[in-house]
Amino acid sequence: MPTLDQAPFFPVSLNLMGRRCVVIGTRDDREAVEKRAALRESGADVRWIDDPSSLRDEDVIDAFFVIATPQDEALCRRLRDLADVHRFLLCCIDQPAHGFVAMTAIAKSGPVRIAVSTTGLAPRVGKRLKERAQEAMDATFERFIACLATQKTRVKRRFPGAANGALRRKAMIDAADGFDVRIAFTYPRWFREELERLGPSMLEKE
Repeated sequence: MPTLDQAPFFPVSLNLMGRRCVVIGTRDDREAVEKRAALRESGADVRWIDDPSSLRDEDVIDAFFVIATPQDEALCRRLRDLADVHRFLLCCIDQPAHGFVAMTAIAKSGPVRIAVSTTGLAPRVGKRLKERAQEAMDATFERFIACLATQKTRVKRRFPGAANGALRRKAMIDAADGFDVRIAFTYPRWFREELERLGPSMLEKE
């Protein structure tokens, strides 16, 4: 059984349209600013508590999702106790022991989102993966996704009803045929030297 700092979180995407979400963090906190903007972009009904010391239980007990950005153990423990009772999703930034949700690095283009998580073990690697994915998802890619969405609408009209589900799936698979992605990694010198010295089996012995 992996420990908390080793176990990967289960990746999901949340439909937050119209749902009450609460961000706790000061107005000069970049994390709080970014999380509020991302929640609003997703259509959430966002409340921002910009003075964490003024937080009342009533501010979060009817929330669907709560994000706390301060590095405050007491605050996060309090929120976890409330989350256990009132059953809201909780993310305490950089304090996964207190929450149920971990933030990911996100590359986006149109409706497409690529989320990258290293379970907190290698944030620099996660950032680089996100940056390279973002570079690849250019205007041409965004146009391609928009055209696929149009194709999907046409396919639904062409093959209506539950009985034509297999035909719709095949038509969309055919529409995306020819799209491909190529990924290559470059590793730091110290790691390459480590592999040369100990060989790939070193990874199995750690």
